[in-house]
Amino acid sequence: MTNANPWLTGPEQAPEPEPAPVAPTRRQARSGPTTPQPGVPTPDTADRLPRYAQAWPATIWWLGAHGGAGESTLAALAAGSRPAQHGWPIPDPPTVPSRVALVARTNWAGLTAAQRAATEWASGALGSAVELVGLVLIADGPGRLPKPLRELQQVISGGVPRTWNLPWVDAWRTAPFDPSAPVPKEFRALLADLNLSPSATAHN
Repeated sequence: MTNANPWLTGPEQAPEPEPAPVAPTRRQARSGPTTPQPGVPTPDTADRLPRYAQAWPATIWWLGAHGGAGESTLAALAAGSRPAQHGWPIPDPPTVPSRVALVARTNWAGLTAAQRAATEWASGALGSAVELVGLVLIADGPGRLPKPLRELQQVISGGVPRTWNLPWVDAWRTAPFDPSAPVPKEFRALLADLNLSPSATAHN
């Protein structure tokens, strides 16, 4: 993990010679800053998510960066977790920070919404109210992402503690979500990485 600020890298900077690259492990490849980064400007008010005082605890808050991100589905899979209703869950009283995972789809609108939310966190505007654990990206359709979206995803992933990529599930498109049905291994790995237990109705 590096302390370099991924949000402030500009094209005018001359690249420095680097040693031959070493292929990162799966876990290393998804690592990024774990705290807000000095010098990141606070986004304009219009680009910030709302904030909601939350008096009850959650194992984790799934924060959809936009409508239809999939936070309700994740909340149904993980015991004790809650959807954050598209706003930062601010603890009340502010004794323990809210543990938050951003959630977005992998289309352009979803990725840019995730980028705005990640920038807001990285600027330090939330203070100590939020512990961001990472970004969950849920495929917006079957198949491989186009190159421009893959590149945008890579940029955003460099500014958050960790990124998880979850696949498209066609069954959830054509029928109501059933948490008792088997879920893809990537969803189970996400819960394991975050030390979350499956809900009573979730099927492994």
